[in-house]
Amino acid sequence: MKINKSILLTGTAGFIGSNFVPYFLEKYPEYNLVNLDLLTYAGNLENLKECEGNPRYKFIKGDICNRELVEFIFNEYDIKGVIHFAAESHVDNSIKNPEVFIQTNVNGTFTLLDVAYKYWMEKPFTPKGHSACKPEYQGCRFHHISTDEVYGTLGESGLFTESTPYAPNSPYSASKASSDMIVRSYQETYGMNTVITNCSNNYGPKQHDEKLIPTIIRKALANENIPIYGDGKNIRDWLYVLDHCKGIDTVYHTGKSGEVYNIGGRNERTNLQIVDAITTILDEKVPSEKSYKELITFVEDRAGHDRRYAIDATKLENELGWKADETFDTGIVKTVEWYLNKYFSHKTSTHIPNNS
Repeated sequence: MKINKSILLTGTAGFIGSNFVPYFLEKYPEYNLVNLDLLTYAGNLENLKECEGNPRYKFIKGDICNRELVEFIFNEYDIKGVIHFAAESHVDNSIKNPEVFIQTNVNGTFTLLDVAYKYWMEKPFTPKGHSACKPEYQGCRFHHISTDEVYGTLGESGLFTESTPYAPNSPYSASKASSDMIVRSYQETYGMNTVITNCSNNYGPKQHDEKLIPTIIRKALANENIPIYGDGKNIRDWLYVLDHCKGIDTVYHTGKSGEVYNIGGRNERTNLQIVDAITTILDEKVPSEKSYKELITFVEDRAGHDRRYAIDATKLENELGWKADETFDTGIVKTVEWYLNKYFSHKTSTHIPNNS
């Protein structure tokens, strides 16, 4: 794997990363990809089945907090780039057990950054603007994947921009905001080549069952109540996962060092609109005696539930030329069809018909 340039990817057995790996392998034959993933409950190697046997892909099971392991990987594979996906990410879980979010999202990010800095850089405390990279590691980049939740919550109008002050409201978002600041500090203090992307809510194939859209689909197909927090009017900006992967690709290769780029789909929807869209598709593709809409049930709102997120992706669009390909209407149909194929093939070994 030392023939081509090797990039360390973290946490890519999860949702976004497992969509990114096959996309990146196909597009860039000059890269080898090393995937470090602990395979917690949210990681599943089945998500990367199509990459098995690819000589340019290597999976290593391990913890990003394990400094000795991370140092071994950098030395063994001569790592010349990092794209850091790994994170605990479910807000409800962070409310129940915040400690693991601090450990993974803060301490893990620090470990990766510090190992990369010491492997790539020639000396510490370089004055800002003076490159201190070892000659063979010029251009090596650390790309940190973050979230719009670091910005807190919005009112009825306005959008998050890259200059919006951080105001995290949950242990999850606080841990991500902390990791963002650590990345920034390594760029500002040591002159390290870093970029940060803050994305809006992702949806699409391979998302864990605990998340909103898979939960709606799974509950509906099981004829169980579909739980919706509070009044269902919380708003999120939805980004199709492959559009996010393309945005990460764009920033990793062409983003300006030290910059932050917001990636959003310009698809604001309330939770009620999400569940209505999904149940309408299910009523058409897998009709039941009653509409799946009758399963919608309102449950007690969770603590610290942000009311609205919305990303302004103008900087990424104007400066780097990225633009989301999917509207929510096109992306949600693809997403529902993927889950239907998954659930029905597991039960009957056949795929459901596409009635669209």
